[in-house]
Order: sequence, then structure tokens, then C-alpha cells
Amino acid sequence: MSDAPASTAPTGTAPTGTAPTGSKLLDLVAVMDRLRSPGGCPWDARQTHASLLRYLVEESYEVVDAVENGTREELRDELGDLLLQVVFHARVAAEDPAEGFDVDDVAAAIVAKLVRRHPHVFDGEVAAEDLQARWDAIKATEKPRASVLDGIPLQLPALARADKVLGRLQRAGLAEPAGGRPGEEAVGERLDEEAVGERLLELVRAAHAAGVDPEAALRTATRRLERAAREREGGAARA
Repeated sequence: MSDAPASTAPTGTAPTGTAPTGSKLLDLVAVMDRLRSPGGCPWDARQTHASLLRYLVEESYEVVDAVENGTREELRDELGDLLLQVVFHARVAAEDPAEGFDVDDVAAAIVAKLVRRHPHVFDGEVAAEDLQARWDAIKATEKPRASVLDGIPLQLPALARADKVLGRLQRAGLAEPAGGRPGEEAVGERLDEEAVGERLLELVRAAHAAGVDPEAALRTATRRLERAAREREGGAARA
């Protein structure tokens, strides 16, 4: 198993006589090891990456709910539940005899990625005027892709996936002009969160009245948008 690069990893400090921030993570790793090992918990021992997915999704949404509606204590607890899922998956992965990795490998990989994608912080590079464009350029060298749309998870909720697709297309200069319908406000009008929420709710209400599944409808529309964008990419590549 690999270790995090000491030369580039940002380090925390703690007052003299106290444990450094992050030291309790070792306790979590030890507890997870005990639960997963012989003599531990039978339920934990039989879990797989696939069987744990439902809990990963549930815990993620519970963090969102705690941020939006909960107390600081509830947020702390939900973040702990989500952190457990990461440590659990890493512990399961460590048992793979052919392609095993552990929580240190997970941490080392994300540390290296963060350092690599922030040269203006760690390498003394002057910050780019457009940090998003710089971030995208660095990602492109790490993961060469045939399309700017590659790598967007199909499992994302329809609205989140549509937003992701549109964002990618916009940054790549492939976004089509926003269309308007008679009676709608002019394109480019500034919208706040409340106005967007009301419009979305009205669309869902209309879809429900028409017997249309709005989630499926948006997925279908997003797929059409993706196909058209990939065709434009292919045409540009051949030109």
C-alpha cells in the first residue's frame, strides 16, 4: 500500500500536548478493522461494495438534509456516518487479493490530486484568471476523454445530471442558445432560487396532471441533448 507524499501533503498543526487534527481517523480505521475481521460483526463481514451502495446514497442525502434543516450536532453526526462509508469501502477493497487498496491509498490519491489541481497554491504558479478553465485543463491531462461529456455518472438524479451536462457544454463552448416560448420571460433574465424553484415545481405539477414522469422526461431530454452535442463534437473533429 502507498503512503501520502510527504513533500507535497499539506499538514495541520495542533497545540503542544494535543493530538493533531485527524488523529481520531486512526481510531475509526481500527474500529472498522475489528468489525470486519474474524470475531467481529457478522453483518459487517459479509458486506460488499455493491451491498453498501444504498447506504452510501442514503448517508449522502442525510448530510444534505442536515445542512439544510439540521443542527450543528446533527451535521457532525451525519458527516460521521458518511465518513464511515468511505472507510468501510476502503476496508473491503483492502481484502481484494489482486487489486487491493486501503484507506491510506485513498487518502494519498486525493491528496496528490488536490495538489496537482491547485498549482497556484502548492507550486507557486500565478493563479489563472479563470480557475475553472484551468481546473478543466488539468483534469483533461489526467483523464483524456473523447467527449467533454464523458465521465458524468448515469446514476445521478435527472436534474443534477442535466445541470452537469449543461455546465460541461457551456464551458466547452458547445451549449445551444437557451430557447424561449411565447409568454415566457426574456432569455437572460436574472432568476433567484425562489423563482427557479417555483418554475420547477410548476413543471412537475403540470407533468403530474398530464400523467408524465418528470424524472424520466428530463432524462430523455438530456440524452437527446447529449447525442446532439456529441455529433457536433464529431463534426468539429473531422473538420
